[in-house]
Amino acid sequence: MATPPMASLCGCHASIRDRSGGGLLLRSNFTQSFRFSASSSVPAQTQKRKRCIVTAKNDPFVEPPAVLDRFRLHNLAPQPGSRHKNKRKGRGHSAGQGGSCGFGMRGQKSRAGPKVRPGFEGGQMPLYRRLPKLKGIAGGMRAGVPKYVAVNIRDIATHFNDGEEVSLETLTSKRIINPSGKEKKLPLKVLGDLGDLQDSSIKKLSIKARSFSASAKVKLEAAGCTLITLPGRKKWVSASVSKNIKRAEEYFAKKKGLVTSET
Repeated sequence: MATPPMASLCGCHASIRDRSGGGLLLRSNFTQSFRFSASSSVPAQTQKRKRCIVTAKNDPFVEPPAVLDRFRLHNLAPQPGSRHKNKRKGRGHSAGQGGSCGFGMRGQKSRAGPKVRPGFEGGQMPLYRRLPKLKGIAGGMRAGVPKYVAVNIRDIATHFNDGEEVSLETLTSKRIINPSGKEKKLPLKVLGDLGDLQDSSIKKLSIKARSFSASAKVKLEAAGCTLITLPGRKKWVSASVSKNIKRAEEYFAKKKGLVTSET
């Protein structure tokens, strides 16, 4: 009488092995348990120790997979192996960290208390100071902050007629520029880009701006435009400094007058 096979169920697959020391007889990829009878005979094709996939259609010993329950609060659990226990430092050699808990024998990193601050490289110039500075970062570096609201001659030539006045207010009303945020407090600057237009397309206008580029000034004056340079906002200085500035201006004006009279 042949020794009945032994059925085993492990995790996500089930297997059947021969008790006489033989190899694998059957394997199932289902998570269902076997209803196997010890007195039942194993099919002849399984005695050749060939691996075969057992399904509910061709094997009478395997039940069809049941409908799994949906996730609920009572059956939620982490996947096996996804959660690990924390390392218990300073609990002796049996904890697996050695006598110094993996921190070494000496040095700042082995002491209790605060460690090395982030970005510190032992005294040498750190990376965040070696890199070049970014312009205009957070509006704090004056080199990258815009100083003017710029407009090109091509926009002025296509939206204004002869004799009209061009200023920051008229440009905003005609939706040529739309300053917002900090740009509302910036003055106007005229640039000399004409695009596809010719110099003859520039009309005779009265332009008020804080600044004009060199090319824009040449083109507008050649077209007969009136350029009005608006004064800038005076920088605040203390009373003592303004007094010294006034005295210096008077001194150099007097000196200049003496030099011109002598010549």
